[in-house]
Amino acid sequence: MTERWKRPTLQDVFAARQVVSRHLPKTPLHRSIALGRLLGADVYVKYENHHPVGAFKVRGGIHRLHHLTPQERRAGVVTASTGNHAQSIAYAARAFGVRTQVLMPERSNPDKVAAVQDLGGEVLFHGRDFDEARLYAEDYARDRGAVFINSANEPHLISGVGTMALEIFEDLPDPDLLIVPIGGGSAACGNAIVAKSIHPKVQVVGVQAEGAPCVYLSYKAGKIVETPEAATFAEGLATRVPFELTFGIILDLIDDIVLVSDDEIERAVVLMLRATHNLAEGAGASPLAAALQLRDRIAGKKVVLILSGGNLTVEKLREILNKREA
Repeated sequence: MTERWKRPTLQDVFAARQVVSRHLPKTPLHRSIALGRLLGADVYVKYENHHPVGAFKVRGGIHRLHHLTPQERRAGVVTASTGNHAQSIAYAARAFGVRTQVLMPERSNPDKVAAVQDLGGEVLFHGRDFDEARLYAEDYARDRGAVFINSANEPHLISGVGTMALEIFEDLPDPDLLIVPIGGGSAACGNAIVAKSIHPKVQVVGVQAEGAPCVYLSYKAGKIVETPEAATFAEGLATRVPFELTFGIILDLIDDIVLVSDDEIERAVVLMLRATHNLAEGAGASPLAAALQLRDRIAGKKVVLILSGGNLTVEKLREILNKREA
């Protein structure tokens, strides 16, 4: 695979923390006795849903926009997202005084759309899913002389997200396993870069949805594999095409990838709410869904679940609760 971007290093992540920490507070890492009892392991949850936008991606947004040149800031930025990356860029753009336009799929999470608009981002709709919106956004930015910000093929974004892992290892120096959701792959890559540099024996396991398995299939094949659709309610996992930069890192540094069904994710949303009193969106609950599959493998180990975001609509939460309690 041809590398068109410089892979972030541990030193890049340390440098990113100098920027990110000026804008965002450290998120908590708490041990969960209830989840530990359920899984037969020593379980910790990294609560990235506690960020101002409710998801981890704001770390990358802050760091990426920090590195815009004065000319690029004047030109403005364009991005594409199902929601959390959009909020991240809009939040960072407001902090740095940059105009932001976001292409979102036509049937996007309305709460995430409203959140982007509340942060000052201009939302435009295009396509049936993230990948169609992304391809249109690239042309849209080029035609207008704006800066296109990819949700994964961005070294500064990945190193910004990696600050999450620095916080984990500061609070818990000796985990055995990190379980991380994979959509575009920035969270998996950021965590793996730090984990394998600080403590190479720590395993990093990624999670994808059964209905959106492009990275899983690519990982197994050793090459990029596209899928015809991304059929999952978990927007943060709904990609059809792996990204070149993040896939290369995943191939080298991730120890395994697990597929979980939407039904398993929904169950994990309810379990997370009961056990930790925190709301997890689909992607945020997927590490717990994976841990339930891997119960025998993780028994007795020190496990960190990345609760990547909590932006689940009230309507979807009601639907899940009614289904699970029926």
